[in-house]
Amino acid sequence: MCASIWWTWPRLGYYDNYLVDNGSCVIVGVQATAARMSQETVAAQEMIARFAEWQGREPASVAADATYGNGEFLQWLRERGITPYMRTRDSALRKNNPLYGPERFTYLPASNSYRCPAGGQLNYVGLNVRNRTHAYIGSRKRCGPCPQKAQCTSGQYKYLAIHVHEPARQRARDLAKTPAFANAQREGKKVEALFAELKNQIGLRRLRLRRMKFVREQFFLAAAAQNIKRLVRFLSQAPRPMLAATT
Repeated sequence: MCASIWWTWPRLGYYDNYLVDNGSCVIVGVQATAARMSQETVAAQEMIARFAEWQGREPASVAADATYGNGEFLQWLRERGITPYMRTRDSALRKNNPLYGPERFTYLPASNSYRCPAGGQLNYVGLNVRNRTHAYIGSRKRCGPCPQKAQCTSGQYKYLAIHVHEPARQRARDLAKTPAFANAQREGKKVEALFAELKNQIGLRRLRLRRMKFVREQFFLAAAAQNIKRLVRFLSQAPRPMLAATT
């Protein structure tokens, strides 16, 4: 199964998260959260875990937007063998930043250091607990006279921050360049159509009741109504006539 995760906040003060099977467009997971971005990946993990317990298997891949592309969630997917079709959160920043990014530096495992494009070395200085990144820095002596300094850094020396789950993030960046990624993102647009249906046809623009337990009930009932509509449409389809065999 290939799934998509998306969320919306139709003026409710809460996020409505859906896990959708791309093939059938059936909602297989619903999660209500408070309107905080930090809760989105938590909701995604809970929906995927419930699906795995229900079906006895993990989804083969998951498509989502860059909101979910943080290192912790990408690592969580990697440990379960789930292919992530989502951009990392830093992709847009790197795209608009003219300076050298981490991809231009080569990691040297023997010395736990990085080699810059000009051949200089950036040494490891420690873990930034707040940002969950490993810090590597050059020096004024090496970076000052470097002919590529203007393209590398605007400071006196290069500071390189590498996320603790950088392999999982790099895997997501590599997948973003594949045709499968583009196809998964197109399939993910089906979830946006479900939210449009939720607001414009079902009319869930405001919640009748507040408090999380009541919000969950309203979101679950709305998702059930959407699935029933698809079930009725599926059952009402006329069976295809069988072709006569020829010899």
